[in-house]
Amino acid sequence: MQDAAIQVLVGARLATLADPVDGPGAVVIAGERIAWVGPQAALPADYASAPRRDCEGRLVTPAFIDCHTHLVHGGHRAREFEMRLEGASYEEIARAGGGIVSTVAATRTASEDALLAQALPRLDALLAEGVSCVEVKSGYGLDVETELRMLRVARRLERERPVRVVTSFLGAHAIPAEYAGRADAYLDEICLPALHAAHAEGLVDAVDGFCEGIAFSADQMARVFAEAKRLGLPVKLHAEQLSHQGGTALAARCGALSADHVEYATEDDARAMAAAGTVAVLLPGAYYFIRETQAPPVAAFRAHGVKMAVATDANPGSSPLTSLLLAMNMACTLFRLTPEEALAGVTANAARALGLEDTGRIARGLRADLAIWDVETPAELAYRIGFNPLHARIFAGRS
Repeated sequence: MQDAAIQVLVGARLATLADPVDGPGAVVIAGERIAWVGPQAALPADYASAPRRDCEGRLVTPAFIDCHTHLVHGGHRAREFEMRLEGASYEEIARAGGGIVSTVAATRTASEDALLAQALPRLDALLAEGVSCVEVKSGYGLDVETELRMLRVARRLERERPVRVVTSFLGAHAIPAEYAGRADAYLDEICLPALHAAHAEGLVDAVDGFCEGIAFSADQMARVFAEAKRLGLPVKLHAEQLSHQGGTALAARCGALSADHVEYATEDDARAMAAAGTVAVLLPGAYYFIRETQAPPVAAFRAHGVKMAVATDANPGSSPLTSLLLAMNMACTLFRLTPEEALAGVTANAARALGLEDTGRIARGLRADLAIWDVETPAELAYRIGFNPLHARIFAGRS
């Protein structure tokens, strides 16, 4: 390996999310990967002449991962925000023709270039806070053409910015107006054909859905998941956000990567998720924005060893949030996560929620996706509100 490809971070306070390092730490980066990590005093002599970057006591963490977003969409829903302030519930707005369906109308009329132009500022806000990887869902097309367009835009984000994008097909997000009262027909005629077309085009990394009274039942989602299995695709699910519909149990039975929202999950659900290795993705932005009152059963997740991730749920209707730092603070203040749990939630556990094994921790052989912070302790990342202490972001070994 060429010396020019090697760089060494020294003088770092390391939050590895893997093996702990006491005292000043060092990280050796070789190309796009981490070649060595440990106490600076134990730095191998092989790297004595390599270029060094002194972190001067700053905290170094894995770069952040936003494992649940809807970054690609048309329009906004500021008027619905006003309606909620006037007393309307999220469900009432959705049943009156607002909610997801209103964003569908704006997304269907937007070109690929227009959707890209609208998504990039949202992505830039995340990158500015040390994010290296984002999950991006479809689900605002609800027809074959627009679902494919959204996923193509998600793939284009990687070409426009130094970021890793993981895509989720979310055709089972809502029932479009033209299929009102005919959810099964929508699945047969639009959702499943769109899934096959997207898979054939190489646009899908996972399959998601919305299991809720205003969307799809657990039985209907089971059909979608069966098709995903036939295509060899992992699954995840929006589950138990507004009520308990059995989505979390379904996700666990299907070995889902994650069950997301999970405000109405039960202790039995937590037990099933732990057995399946399904990550609970907590989305405090949506809980806050639509003024929910039932918090996820964090104590049950802890008791049964369920891994908890934290994400923005960046979307136009229920969580117009593009700050993982704020999501961490919300997860602590609203859901009572510890700062350490919040940090794991946007790094190691977020990687688990996406099925990624090469990122989310600082360890030999993993990707050199790192964030250097002007703070002394991990708690400071979740503590501040509206302040970004990022000093530098390293993506695949490059600043």
